[in-house]
Amino acid sequence: MYTRAAVLAVYFIAVLALGLLARSRLKDSPSQYFLAGRGLSTFVLIGTMAATNFSAFTVFGASGAGYRDGLAFFPIMAFGTGFMALTFWLLGRRIWELGRKHQLITPAELVGAIYHNRALSALFALVMVVFTIPYIALQPLAGGKVLGQLFNIPPWTGAVLVTLIILAYTLRGGLKAVAWTDVLQGLIMLVLMIVALGMVTSHYGGWLESFDRLRASQPALFSRPGPRGVYGPGVWFGFLLLWFFCDPMFPQLFQRFYSARRQKSLAKTMLFYPLVCTVVFALPISLGMLGHFDFAHLTGRAADNIVPLLMGKVGGDLMGTLVLAAGLAALMSTMDSQLLTLSSIFSRDLVPLVTGGRPAGALASRVFVAALALAGLLVAIFSDATILSLGLTAFTGLAALFPTVFFGLYLKNPRPAAAIASIVVGESLAVAYHLKWLPAFGFLPAVWVIAAAVVVYLLVHVLTGPLGLPALQARPLGFAVGFGLIFVAAQDFWRWGRVGDIVLGWPTWAWYFVGLSALQTLLMLWWVRSDPAPAVSEP
Repeated sequence: MYTRAAVLAVYFIAVLALGLLARSRLKDSPSQYFLAGRGLSTFVLIGTMAATNFSAFTVFGASGAGYRDGLAFFPIMAFGTGFMALTFWLLGRRIWELGRKHQLITPAELVGAIYHNRALSALFALVMVVFTIPYIALQPLAGGKVLGQLFNIPPWTGAVLVTLIILAYTLRGGLKAVAWTDVLQGLIMLVLMIVALGMVTSHYGGWLESFDRLRASQPALFSRPGPRGVYGPGVWFGFLLLWFFCDPMFPQLFQRFYSARRQKSLAKTMLFYPLVCTVVFALPISLGMLGHFDFAHLTGRAADNIVPLLMGKVGGDLMGTLVLAAGLAALMSTMDSQLLTLSSIFSRDLVPLVTGGRPAGALASRVFVAALALAGLLVAIFSDATILSLGLTAFTGLAALFPTVFFGLYLKNPRPAAAIASIVVGESLAVAYHLKWLPAFGFLPAVWVIAAAVVVYLLVHVLTGPLGLPALQARPLGFAVGFGLIFVAAQDFWRWGRVGDIVLGWPTWAWYFVGLSALQTLLMLWWVRSDPAPAVSEP
């Protein structure tokens, strides 16, 4: 017990110290506080982009899904999230340039600069806040699991402690503190998850032996649609589509586009991202699958606890606590970013609506962020949903914002009416699906939400004036076709229902997606080198 307490005390002190050290170098201007002076280097940008996106959902949600559904969940996350990296260049480079041109701080300010409509900007900001709350709830939910497992305390106690520590360094340090703590926590998560998988496979006889034994006893874990039959073709397609549309709309990820020192940093982040996603998601999903050896018949939310259960069995006090700190690192590096970004949205987008344009003061912003953290904490404590289901609620709502940003950046004359209609219809459908009022017809509900948001935007846009498509050029069209073919190749339904050949313990169909991610990276490298970012015209 004392070893566990000492390890976590050192970890928490290190995170707080780094956050406060970064705070001492900052000025109080919004650009400095919220965007680190728009000066994040490539190394820090890659670290903070990855760490802020790899949350409790990654370590605990993915391991729980790996336990329940096996390798069927691996390409959905590893390839799907890596494929989303295309938006770092597709959207990020234009957001970066407009951010510098107009000194934008929040995502909603970009929408305001493009559409020149305060009602739309406020609606965009409000939707971001509302649908980020379930995502925030994932973090204390997982933190409570970890600390409850380590110290045999009620989960709500651990959730409260994690929330208070995150608030302490986030509200004082700004983005520079958050970014550097993200880098630290991202490295901790990656290294310790590798250590965890090494410990577990060694405990069960080594990598090949452990997966051979598992395949012999539970072959359904190695095929699609998985043991429960969840990941049918419609759901599979829906997840791959969802990540592309929702991830760049995460407010904390969106704001990172402003903070890059150079456009080249965004390009390099995009190029490394598929590799990072492949490695990061292989770790918890493998751990979840191997958990079947000693922890059979876990269901629902209980399966999200498989990593703490495994570490309690095979890790010992020191190593087990260190590995579970990886889960804390993942959730803290996301929640701190979420709270900081929502603080900027509150102070710069929502409060001015009732104060005649004056932003909120520092104290009001901190109170708002603390209230949001409390809301997330209450959802975590009282909801009986799994980490995956809570995440999907947030992701679907945020995905409906994508057409507003994408068409706003690329159409010649984007109109507010189209964006407002798209958001209202998309979010209404997201709520209806969450309440189970509508059938999904074998697809992920996000498919219908995204489709409706896109169609409504274009329909209203056409009805209110010319479409204003940019001139088509051969090279960008060729790259669009190339990436489209990779996405189509990911719908490899002809391989389903069987395990197939095995290479290094995994079936070849899983390695196929590693190859698709590598092919995507090569095509992205060619894209960046041959298609430098065009100048963005005045909205």
